[in-house]
Amino acid sequence: MITLEATGAAIPIDDHCVAHNYDPLPVVAASAEGAWITDVQGRRYLDCLAAYSAVNFGHRNPEITAVAHAQLDTVTLVSRAFHSDRLAPFCAALAGLCGKNMVLPMNSGAEAVESGIKVARKWGTDVKGIPANAANIVVAHNNFHGRTTTIVSFSDDETARRGFGPYTPGFRAVPFGDTDAFADVIDDNTVAVLIEPIQGEAGIIVPPDDFLPRLRSLCSQRNVLLIADEIQSGLARTGKTFACEHWDVVPDVYLLGKALGGGVMPLSAVVADSGILGVLHPGEHGSTFGGNPLAAAIGSTVVAMLQRGQFQCRSAELGAHMHQRLRQLIGRGVTAVRGKGLWAGVDIDPGSGTAKDVSVRLARRGVLVKDTHGSTLRFAPPLVITDDEIDWAVDQFAAVLAN
Repeated sequence: MITLEATGAAIPIDDHCVAHNYDPLPVVAASAEGAWITDVQGRRYLDCLAAYSAVNFGHRNPEITAVAHAQLDTVTLVSRAFHSDRLAPFCAALAGLCGKNMVLPMNSGAEAVESGIKVARKWGTDVKGIPANAANIVVAHNNFHGRTTTIVSFSDDETARRGFGPYTPGFRAVPFGDTDAFADVIDDNTVAVLIEPIQGEAGIIVPPDDFLPRLRSLCSQRNVLLIADEIQSGLARTGKTFACEHWDVVPDVYLLGKALGGGVMPLSAVVADSGILGVLHPGEHGSTFGGNPLAAAIGSTVVAMLQRGQFQCRSAELGAHMHQRLRQLIGRGVTAVRGKGLWAGVDIDPGSGTAKDVSVRLARRGVLVKDTHGSTLRFAPPLVITDDEIDWAVDQFAAVLAN
């Protein structure tokens, strides 16, 4: 029997046994379906975070889970020491979705970023002819690409950086959205520009409309790879398959993850043409679980779902409704709303409390969101959410702000 004490019993054990690298809301999930999570007390919550876009297609999406169940009955892991019947079809399908011809499969989003950095440096050495150990990569201020040692080396987030030095050299950071600043720091030894088309952790920051097209032209002129981190913004989250499509920009390299695993398995990828990914040779990079048959089967299903266009349309249409409802709260506890599709950054008036305060109060009313940068809430529900559910969530948000 589920009791009120269940949550109270679970959280102290979590605090004692689990490293404190997260500060979760006081909700203990026990099951989930679609856009809803049920806790150990039987209380239901509307999930407006979607595991930071990893659950774009809904919790336990039946099409995805059916494939996962079937694959569990055949083979799940053989490592890359052997071929598997699932890997090549997945990579071919994903490459086609991206308009490229080669895929490097990995697991987590941070692994995809680290792999993209390695590939860019190797391309710089082998193709561009940059001297050994001289390559540099240009990034944006307030970026978020993960929290590995290399990635935090070029982060502005002191919480993520402090105490983890010495830091990896070879990166230059300039203001997001300022193409001239990128142009000023690119030199003959620059191998890549690494960018989020829309900055996620920074608060869903949408760049000026001329930024990505000008950056694309700059990279082409200077023989520099444009690497788009679409791990959060991609795979239908913003109303397009990739956020870059809002500006008709095609990067040289896509970094993908989160939703690629269908909310079931960790699955990430670096996607590019063979002139770029072909610089890797046996022994230069690897992953025991990267491209495993279970993940590849799920990834193939995700690609097939995206090829139908249904989720992109839902995100665009429902996102317009969500943004319209959220903008009605400007001046009523909200100071700004940004984003595209079913992805919104909402700045909270300090008079209403911190974003963390508001997220806790919203959880008490059955809506799960997450704060970032102290004063911003992120709304990123699964793309299976409905208009009525969006309205209910925004009504709860309005009530919290009013109180």
